[in-house]
Amino acid sequence: MRLRRTLCAAAALAGITVCAGPARADYIVLRSGQRLAATSYERRGDVFRLQVSGGYVDVPVADVVSIEPEEVFGSVPAPEAKEPFAQLIREAARRHGVDEDLVTCVIAVESNFNARAVSRRNAQGLMQLLPETATRLGVKNTFDPKENIEAGTVYLRELLERYNNDMVLALAAYNAGPERVERFGSVPPFQETRSYVSRITRAFNQKKSRKQNPKQAIRAARTAKGTDGQPL
Repeated sequence: MRLRRTLCAAAALAGITVCAGPARADYIVLRSGQRLAATSYERRGDVFRLQVSGGYVDVPVADVVSIEPEEVFGSVPAPEAKEPFAQLIREAARRHGVDEDLVTCVIAVESNFNARAVSRRNAQGLMQLLPETATRLGVKNTFDPKENIEAGTVYLRELLERYNNDMVLALAAYNAGPERVERFGSVPPFQETRSYVSRITRAFNQKKSRKQNPKQAIRAARTAKGTDGQPL
């Protein structure tokens, strides 16, 4: 993505390290999934000017998802899948070309790794498959971890392809349904959906930061805004 390459180049010239910051900072959460630790920031028209270690960098307002205090990221535990789920996730993710950390974070938020979970809408199992989705994907037993993870990962792959690898929109569609994402042309203005996307994004980035691999943070192929026209 051109904007991402430009931002990374600017960050490198400024001598900053993405996802690493001073003892106290605000985190600027980007649509790319990366976080910049800024000691101060100001809006200048359609860009934010961020004061970072080694200088400053200008970031397009449209690329900013949110601005969070340091404490928000310090308090978000990165979910860890335990066996046998970890192996099942790894295999399904590799088979279908989906980041295994993304699958792990979806499961953590959807069911908290409870293979018997059932929602009020009758979504079932680890990845909370709705009956019609499970039937379409050929699932015989939604409470079987292997079947559920396999189908949920396939569904995530479908949504990623549908939205040109825009993970934010794919997650919104996983929660609220593709028809609602397309009706609003963006992440639907539902608090549940916005919170869902935010929780998974934060957990995913926490895992990547822990692995010292920020380049694999959530990447969006285009900028998605809420129906109010503001970044999510």
